[in-house]
Amino acid sequence: MRYAYGVAMALLLGGTAFSVATGQAGAQVAQNAPSAMVPRAGAPSSFSDLAARLAPAVVNISTKQRVPVRRQVDPFEEFFRRFGGQAPQGQGQGQETPQTRETGSLGSGFIISPDGYIVTNNHLIQGANGQGTVDSITITLSDRKEYPARVIGRDSASDLALLKIEGSNLPYVNWGDSNRARVGDWIVAIGNPYGLGGTVTAGIISALHRGITGAGAYDRYIQTDASINMGNSGGPMFDMAGNVIGVNSALISPTGASVGIGLAIPAEAAKPVIDALRRGQRPERGYLGVGLQPLEESIAASLGLPKERGELVRSVVPGGPAARAGMQQGDVIVKVNGQDVTPDETASYIIANTTVGSRVPIEVIRDGRRRILQVQVGQRPTEEELARQSGAVTDQDQALGEEAPVAPGTALGLSMQPLNPQIIRALNLPTDVRGVVITSIEASSDAAQKGLRRGDVIMSVNRQPVTAPAQVLAAVEAARRAGRTSVLLLVKRGQAPEAFVGVDIATR
Repeated sequence: MRYAYGVAMALLLGGTAFSVATGQAGAQVAQNAPSAMVPRAGAPSSFSDLAARLAPAVVNISTKQRVPVRRQVDPFEEFFRRFGGQAPQGQGQGQETPQTRETGSLGSGFIISPDGYIVTNNHLIQGANGQGTVDSITITLSDRKEYPARVIGRDSASDLALLKIEGSNLPYVNWGDSNRARVGDWIVAIGNPYGLGGTVTAGIISALHRGITGAGAYDRYIQTDASINMGNSGGPMFDMAGNVIGVNSALISPTGASVGIGLAIPAEAAKPVIDALRRGQRPERGYLGVGLQPLEESIAASLGLPKERGELVRSVVPGGPAARAGMQQGDVIVKVNGQDVTPDETASYIIANTTVGSRVPIEVIRDGRRRILQVQVGQRPTEEELARQSGAVTDQDQALGEEAPVAPGTALGLSMQPLNPQIIRALNLPTDVRGVVITSIEASSDAAQKGLRRGDVIMSVNRQPVTAPAQVLAAVEAARRAGRTSVLLLVKRGQAPEAFVGVDIATR
């Protein structure tokens, strides 16, 4: 009995001690509990060894180009001409030699092979006004040796370029796996800020999959608080193993100087592009042939869907892969090849990284019902071809003049009238467009806050086509009776692609 009592007391005391030390067994532990905050083994006390090993593979890139400049008018030229004198030689004769000036840029790059292939940003070597390339490119290594470089290939969509210098046994670096990067990991950036020469900065990964434009397959960056300044563009972002996990490309700053928001193209996106350019091929990207927009709060509310879970199809390119699979304007893409579509994993990004020619299931929501479409992924056209498809956005704010609206109706703070051939011509609209045109808009309305303006054409409300103001009114009232807080408008402006806009329903 004494033995049993002693064992029981020992267990009780041991259990009490355990409870005091760790709290209730099985209870959730705070994220910043001391046991979870012990630094990993190998956390750097200095970056000096890493910097010394990597810096020789990082290069300075300087470019030169002559660009035309407008000749300044001589104030005495007209005086001489008016009073019969001789104009200054070479002026006023219509035969002046065009004046040019030399301009240039400074940036960074890194060598990826011992025979001199160099990765950098396309915007560093792109010509003036986005046309062609610069006249000359000079590469300076860390030992101050200079080499002329030639452009092997460039890709404006990803803002990447591949250069080549003639050399052998050059220092170079390998790509790393940016998919394994985590927020909070240490990184080192090496580059040439403000033309100062090789400069090393260190920080942590602040965010992954950071978007800065809100659209496109390449709007996906690694964000860091390491100092990234002008001139760092094209330089490498290294992990602690010395592998390149990003290409430093941009910064967000109100002043143009680093405020701790630097952005790098992740290696997972950069390496396939560079590999294709090295083979002399155009980078291969998957293509659906749709215009997409985020499912932001007002649009999601009008569809009765959760926000930021999926993307809305605002337009479908006729004859494109999506059109052939039966995708329609107004569909909401929620999954691509089994992968959820989110702000971090957009449909554009998933498709761009899908093998061209492969068939993938795409799950869409149409009129509240889920459907699976089998789409054969196409090859993305060039940026020039895409620009021609999209058309130009034109400002036709005054196209309706002061004419009085015909059969006016008010809803959502709008006055509207049906389209007619005269209005279609005045607003530079496609001849087959159908809808109602906005003739006036209340400045304080949610529609005005969302960017709608006079001359915009409402083609549908909650995916129901409208051709008369009364139909718009009826659709708004139906949504209000159904308990919706907003309606989904399909809007056309000039020759630009139509877009969906979620507009709050005003309480009347």
